Amino acid sequence: MNHTTPARAWRGYVGLSLVWLAVLGGVLFLTRRPATQPIEILPPPTPIATATPEPTATPGPMRVDVTGAVRAPGVYTLPAGSIIADAIAAAGGAVQDADLDRVNKAMPLQDGMQVHVPHVTDAASALLSNPASTAPTPLPTGATTAPASPININTATLAELDTLPGVGPSTAQRIIDGRPYGKIEDLMRVKGIGQATFDKLKDHITVQ
Repeated sequence: MNHTTPARAWRGYVGLSLVWLAVLGGVLFLTRRPATQPIEILPPPTPIATATPEPTATPGPMRVDVTGAVRAPGVYTLPAGSIIADAIAAAGGAVQDADLDRVNKAMPLQDGMQVHVPHVTDAASALLSNPASTAPTPLPTGATTAPASPININTATLAELDTLPGVGPSTAQRIIDGRPYGKIEDLMRVKGIGQATFDKLKDHITVQ
């Protein structure tokens, strides 16, 4: 009896079964495999535009013409934001008989501006500019007429001293602060009163 044929048939069935199991396993693997997510390419973020500040103009230096009662009149270059006091200082400062009471030293300067510092004698000159006229001559701001009788500089009030030629409220206060005076010439030690101013005052003042 030949036993080879049944053995071959059995091995054939086993081989076929293994093939079917392999196919079934492959189908199960493919059906249970998770779906592949698509790769999304995103563009880079757009930068947020920031406002660029507008450039501001830097004020340049100013040229100022300084004239009158200063030590060195002339044209000076000063930085932006300067005031009249800075212009006077640049010109060497005021001279002894400068009438600074009539100058607004805190006024801001502008390019091309002229700063004029008057002498105390300028007010007295205005009084004599029209002696024959029946109408009073207009006086510059701060100028006053001379008193009719001599004023005692040791006892006079500020208002009385203010009537003296070339003497404003500030100078009058300095005269009061410098008391007492032994002679009228002592008045020249007061700041702002020089020889020229004293010559205009000496006939209108006394210490008696």
